[in-house]
Amino acid sequence: MRGMFSFCPVCNNQVLSNELEWHVNSHFEEDELDRDLELAQQVAMAPPSPTNSISIEVDISFEDYGEASQASSSTAGKANRDQEISHLAKVQLKSDFYRVEGGLLNLLRTCLYNEGNNCTSIVSGYVDHYQTLRSDRGWGCGWRNIQMLSSNLLHERKEAKQVLFGGSQFVPDIPALQRWLELAWQRGFDQIGSSHYDRNIYGTKRWIGTTECAAIFRSFGLKARIVDFDSTESGGSRMNGKKRGRYADLHGPMDKFVVRGVGSDTQTNSRSSDVIETLGRQVLVDWVWKYFTGSTSGSFDVSQRITVSEKTPLYFQHDGHSRTIVGIQMQKGFRGSEDRFFLLILDPGHKTADLEKALRRQKGWQGMIKRGPHTLKKPQYQLCYIDPGIVSSAEMEQLKTIDSTLVSF
Repeated sequence: MRGMFSFCPVCNNQVLSNELEWHVNSHFEEDELDRDLELAQQVAMAPPSPTNSISIEVDISFEDYGEASQASSSTAGKANRDQEISHLAKVQLKSDFYRVEGGLLNLLRTCLYNEGNNCTSIVSGYVDHYQTLRSDRGWGCGWRNIQMLSSNLLHERKEAKQVLFGGSQFVPDIPALQRWLELAWQRGFDQIGSSHYDRNIYGTKRWIGTTECAAIFRSFGLKARIVDFDSTESGGSRMNGKKRGRYADLHGPMDKFVVRGVGSDTQTNSRSSDVIETLGRQVLVDWVWKYFTGSTSGSFDVSQRITVSEKTPLYFQHDGHSRTIVGIQMQKGFRGSEDRFFLLILDPGHKTADLEKALRRQKGWQGMIKRGPHTLKKPQYQLCYIDPGIVSSAEMEQLKTIDSTLVSF
């Protein structure tokens, strides 16, 4: 299909012609003014374009390029996709966000340290908080969490910085992320999930989840993994309207943490819903603790008040919302009582300025960031994380099917 690109009269950047009105209107959103100033500087430095409109061949078919009979189509399709990837890398916009001087997680680590010797916390190294704006309120949380994970990858992992978003070395805005997801679908990543959106998400307000997060990062060769936590009997109900039953028999690299339900024991099977709910909460928290600490190796020092983790944050999805887990805290029990755990979560629904204010004052931040097991009341949760390294071209095909580890209880 031939896609027409036109120049925006405000920023002079190239956008799809059928999205020009939507793009122009976005410049006049109150929350986007700072970004436009930065864009104006970029336009001033760019060479003038000779025409007002260009035409680019864009292949959006999902043909099986492995078939010998379609070899010529495969070559043409790959060339068109490579061309569009290169073009998107040039015209994508950097997402604006509220910048916290010194870094938001540095403020968080200070607050956690000051909570006393009976606490030990492990927190990701660097994360920028991307808050939901008026323009994406009600549907943009998934994209904001992808931006938070991206900020960590670009800051902490050199190999990711070289490949993410065409090597741009910045976090793109939501429209650009939507186009990157479509390009991932066109290349064959998560074809089952893409059909849920009719392979079209650019310019829409559709909700996304962990599979879309994984598809974007995997399309750049990153090892994005998904873990399902499910207390339902079938594991086949829906989250954000998408079937999840296909995950029931699939497993991944974190299989050593999987907790299986007990078999046919009558007493066990008659467990009350309260007991199952409590067990489910603890299973998820235990997994997060082991993820950040790597405690299976016995190398984590629980005597330290604060430890900086090399692990990426976790994209944390449940029905209706998603957030980003940036760490976990353990409060040591007294006189034989059990240790208590708290997830450390950044919510895109919070204003970054409010988070900064609470952390600097060291007052009220706990209610915004710390979440105990008792708050985990949903029957299903999903996590997405990114292992270190870049896969080879041969391994890239294996990443196109989005599977997960199922943790049941």
